[in-house]
Amino acid sequence: MSGTATLADLKSVVTTETTAPATGPKYEVKRDALGRSYATGRRKDAVARVWIKPGKGEIIINGRKAAQYFARPVLRMLITQPFLVADRYNQFDVMATVTGGGLSGQAGAVRHGISRALTYYEPDLRGILKVAGFLTRDPRTVERKKYGKAKARRSFQFSKR
Repeated sequence: MSGTATLADLKSVVTTETTAPATGPKYEVKRDALGRSYATGRRKDAVARVWIKPGKGEIIINGRKAAQYFARPVLRMLITQPFLVADRYNQFDVMATVTGGGLSGQAGAVRHGISRALTYYEPDLRGILKVAGFLTRDPRTVERKKYGKAKARRSFQFSKR
């Protein structure tokens, strides 16, 4: 370049060379023949297989309604969070099968599965659910018991006599 080039000339050269769209990867819609989206959710030792389809908002877990399976209101609130954040409450029916872990881990697994299935059904919701932290798999698990210990870290009770 010569010494007479100005900043405006450089700017025009740079903008003409980089005219490619700056959008991120486009996620595709994943639905089966019945119009359902499937996803797997995990939390602690629990694994949830989740199918969602448009409907009235019924949530069936292991063949039982959510209110019957998750008796605690906190757990029911946990599994409906993705719909509330995405503004899709009572618009999808959920059918899930959950195995392993306890009720708290199972509720977290169902929430994770619902969030992932929503992103497969409507890829535009991915940003909202990702910012809310629903697509992140919580890696925390129970620490294993060690030899010579009562639990993972607790020692046996000391006896003086």
